[in-house]
Amino acid sequence: MITSVQIVMVVDQYLLVSLVKKFMKITSTEAFGVIDLNKLYDYKRAFGFFSHQLVYPEKLNFHPREFDGVFAEDHPAYEAVNQYWNNMHEISLSEIQEVYTSTFDFEKKTTLYMTYVKFEDKKERGQMLARLKVLYEMFGLEMPSSELSDFLPLMCEFIYAADWRGDERAEESMGLLLMVIEDGTYNLLQALDHIKSPYYHLILAIRETCKACLIKDENEVTLNG
Repeated sequence: MITSVQIVMVVDQYLLVSLVKKFMKITSTEAFGVIDLNKLYDYKRAFGFFSHQLVYPEKLNFHPREFDGVFAEDHPAYEAVNQYWNNMHEISLSEIQEVYTSTFDFEKKTTLYMTYVKFEDKKERGQMLARLKVLYEMFGLEMPSSELSDFLPLMCEFIYAADWRGDERAEESMGLLLMVIEDGTYNLLQALDHIKSPYYHLILAIRETCKACLIKDENEVTLNG
């Protein structure tokens, strides 16, 4: 006999697939390939680092232990993340905090909310926020009530902290998550490049890591840097 829990799981998975297809149709950036969950799992620590670097800067965020051992020379984001790390250590913490606030808190084009630039306050954004929230809860992550589900540090933290390997829902779920990150960071990267922000190389590192987690399809266009 099919239980009510099983019915909910089937419906939930159907909604996820539908939303993935819908998002792929409306996204304005490059086509998205099939996700390699093993590689994504290998890069978990990198996403933990990205999450810590994208929240309001504190002294401990720039301690060597945050960085050491996370990025080997063969990591796809090695060059970009090293450039970011070196740039940040050339300025003071107070300067970093000022840059962070002026960049991410007051400018729409450089927001860390990944669906805002595309949708702003349209209903599609509300649907995506709700879907992401359910996605987090499916894998055991309780979202802070004060935060929106498309906040980039939160999305990176989820990839790092959630136990999703071996779950049959992981491919569609993590695929949706990476699509939202890719789409949001595409515009963010251009905006940061325009203002010559020291955060440019951090966002580039995130994109390079996401790109490395895709199984290339000869018929698909790969992600831009």
